[in-house]
Amino acid sequence: MMKSLLTGLALTLTVAATAARADDIVRYRGTIEKVDGSTLTVKPRTGDPVTVTFSGDTKILSASTGKLADIKSESYIGTAAIPQPDGTQKALQVTVFSSSLRGTADGHYPWDLGANSTMTNGAVGTLSGTDGRTMLVKYQGGEKKVVVPEDVPVTLVDPGEKSIVVPGAKIVAFTKKGADGTLTAPILIVGRNGTVPSM
Repeated sequence: MMKSLLTGLALTLTVAATAARADDIVRYRGTIEKVDGSTLTVKPRTGDPVTVTFSGDTKILSASTGKLADIKSESYIGTAAIPQPDGTQKALQVTVFSSSLRGTADGHYPWDLGANSTMTNGAVGTLSGTDGRTMLVKYQGGEKKVVVPEDVPVTLVDPGEKSIVVPGAKIVAFTKKGADGTLTAPILIVGRNGTVPSM
C-alpha cells in the first residue's frame, strides 16, 4: 500500500514538474473573482479576466507567507532570480516546498518574472549570511549560487485541496490552451489568509 502511494506521489510530482516547465504553459497571477463548479474566473494583475477550468487531476497547492528563517539547509526550494555578472543568481522570490513536495519541477530553466529571469528548483546545500541569505541550490545535473536579499518574499507551499479555491484568494494558475481556446489548469497555487503566492 505504501509503495503504491509513493509511486502515485512520484507520478504526480513528475506530471507537475513537466507542467511547471513546459513551454506551452502560461501562468496567470491574480485574484479569483468567481468559482462555478470546476471553472474559475481569474482577474490577473494586468489585463482582462480569464476563465480557467480545473479537474480532479489538477494539482492544487496551498501557499502561506513565510520568512527568510524558513529557508534552511536541505530545504527544497524554488527561486525565481535574475542572473548576475559574477555568475550568481539574485533571487526575486523564494518558495519553500513541504517535504511531501520535494522534487517538484527540479532543475534550472527560464521563467516569466521579468527579462532574463530564471527558476531554480532544488535542495539547499550550503546556507550562509544573516542579513539576507546566500545559498547553493543543487538540482539534478547542476547547482546555482543564489543571493537572497533581505526583502525578498518567501512563500511556504503545501499540498492543498479544492476547498481553498474560493473567490478573493490570490492565485497563480498554470494553464494550457486547448484547440478550442479553453484554458485548463494542471496546477493551481492558491494563497491562504490573504497570502500572495510569490511564484
